[in-house]
Parts: sequence; C-alpha cells; structure tokens
Amino acid sequence: MIPVFIGFDPRETIAYHVLEQSIINRTTAPVAIIPLAGRMLRGFDGQRDGTNGFIYSRFLVPELMDYRGWAVYCDGDMLLRDDLLKLWDLRDNSKAVMVVKHEYHTKHARKLIGTPMEANNTDYPRKNWSSLILWNAGHPRNRLITREYVSEAPGFALHRFEWLGDDLIGELPREWNWLVGEYDPYPDAKMIHFTCGAPCFSHYWKGDYAAEWHGMKEEVNLALDKSHLMGVA
Repeated sequence: MIPVFIGFDPRETIAYHVLEQSIINRTTAPVAIIPLAGRMLRGFDGQRDGTNGFIYSRFLVPELMDYRGWAVYCDGDMLLRDDLLKLWDLRDNSKAVMVVKHEYHTKHARKLIGTPMEANNTDYPRKNWSSLILWNAGHPRNRLITREYVSEAPGFALHRFEWLGDDLIGELPREWNWLVGEYDPYPDAKMIHFTCGAPCFSHYWKGDYAAEWHGMKEEVNLALDKSHLMGVA
C-alpha cells in the first residue's frame, strides 16, 4: 500500500480531484489517498503565512504516519502522467527524504494571477523542493519534526529541510516534479506541477499541459454525471 498525502486547499478543490483521478488511473499498486485538509488536522494552522492552505501541513506527514514506513507527499496542483509505483520504487532507506532538487530562478514575478491567492513569486534557496516529497517517516531524524516544531519553526527552515544534513536529502529525477512555465515542455515528464497556477484558474486555462489537465477534469465530471444518472447520492 502506498500512502499518498495531497495538499488540499478549498479554493483549488477541483485541482485536488484531478490529481486524485490521475493517480487512480495510472497507478498499478494499491494507494491510500489522504487529503491534508485543515479541519482534519485538529486545529493545526497550516497557513500562518504563504499562499495555500497546506504550506506547512506537509511536514506533519511523519507524525501522521506514526514515524513508521514511507509515504508520498505532493502539492494539490499536480497531474500524474506515469505509474506512481515507479516513484515508490526509488525509495532509499539511507535518506530521510527524497526530492527533486530544483535549481532555478522563476520566470514569473507573480503567481496565482487573478485569484484571491495572487502573490509575488519570490526566489529562495531550494524553491519547490518540498512540493513533492518521498518521506522516510521512520528515519530517526524525522522524529524531530513534531507538530509543535512545525507550528513554531520558520517557514524557510522547514522548506529547506534544515533539520536534516544534506547527506540525508536524497535526489529524485526532475521529471517527477516538472515545473510548468519554468521548464520547457518535456514528453517524458512523469508528474506535472502547475506551480504558478493550475488550469482551473482563467489566467492559466491554456498553456503547457493544460489540455491534459482539462481532459482529466472532464473524466472527473463524467464520473460525477454517471453517478447522478444512476441515482448515486
């Protein structure tokens, strides 16, 4: 069983469901999909700053896993294009986390344009490293990130994984967190990340991979329509 935690923000609900559907469609192993929704986290403030409601709740994954086993975390504005089992098979027990180690300067001064979440798109070290994480929840160093620590630590310390030595941060191939609008389109990208804004927002309705995203959205809508016609509540 692959535990998959997904960042959930009610302002991007459809993006969450599109990602969820893409995981169901393309993964060849059982998965447990867990939304990191604020009301489920017993009063934890997942957005004391930042633009989305899961900016800090991703760091609760080791605690939610009872500091045992492995789990996947991904932002809710992603789209899976390959079998998640291939990502799962990259686990390295010598690492506390595994991430795509992006090194880039953004091409976009603003993100989430035209939405209530619109904000400056600031460059900072290790930007977007934490948007997809293979968590080794059982690694001893991850016991340091309790709910209290996550609630009090500066955001930069969390997103840069400063409780870990660099040798404990494993590297994933870049195609597992392909940044739309920052990287040129790549046919073999396995996980698309609409980091500046998902195609559910009008400013990002068209663009790289948007047609694929809308296709998956139509599949979600069609499933809902069929359920309605069958009398399923």
